[in-house]
Amino acid sequence: MPLLVGTSGWQYKDWRGVLYPARVPQRLWLEEYARRFATVENNNAFYRLPAEDVFASWRERTPEDFVMTVKASRYLTHLKRLHDPEEPVGRLMDRAEGLGGRLGPVLLQLPPNFREDTAALEACLRCFPRRVRVAVELRHPSWWDAERDLRAVLERHRSALCWADRGSRPVAPLWRTADWGYLRLHGGLAQPPPRYGRQALAAWVRRVSGCWGDADDVYVYFNNDTAGAAVVDAARFARSAAAAGRSVTRTPNITG
Repeated sequence: MPLLVGTSGWQYKDWRGVLYPARVPQRLWLEEYARRFATVENNNAFYRLPAEDVFASWRERTPEDFVMTVKASRYLTHLKRLHDPEEPVGRLMDRAEGLGGRLGPVLLQLPPNFREDTAALEACLRCFPRRVRVAVELRHPSWWDAERDLRAVLERHRSALCWADRGSRPVAPLWRTADWGYLRLHGGLAQPPPRYGRQALAAWVRRVSGCWGDADDVYVYFNNDTAGAAVVDAARFARSAAAAGRSVTRTPNITG
């Protein structure tokens, strides 16, 4: 499968005129998004877990080749801090089943003050069905001190350590822990902010290509939504990857 390139979310009013034509009502933005991108990272479930019929409606409104990543509920990651994970993971998966074949990975983003607890992470990963890919975004530096144990847990569960960028630089070790990858770009240093510059995007293409081949699945999401930066940067990243010989899912023909 090619690089799957998209954005973190799709419902941003300042994307009107950037991605969404003025004539398209907001209730049809997902359809318009899915026509121009082949994947999205859905953050709705992080704030409030939708019902199964909402997930099913997202399936019905998108084409067969569309992939929707789901960010796990903050109840699990931020309030429970991965403890007693069976019920929240089960509830998430029961509802996300509404996506059917559209379901992509699940993202576990841990809070920045969550110190290393590899045992809790493993207990949580054990609750997910084996067929479900789980990406883990860790943000406290204490996790990197447990490299051997942490990598062993992620590899055992075929979970991808989420690569992340802030300020046009990596903020996590670039470890390959699975046969698939996951990259989140939170904001660059180019003008107008929080845009990414061409060199920064090309550097991420090189990093990804140095770790995964063209046949490997790598999910790339831009989380710098302000003023449509994510849309423009995702399209530029895709063009840079294609110029480097990588296969890439569809992205809009937007320049900037």
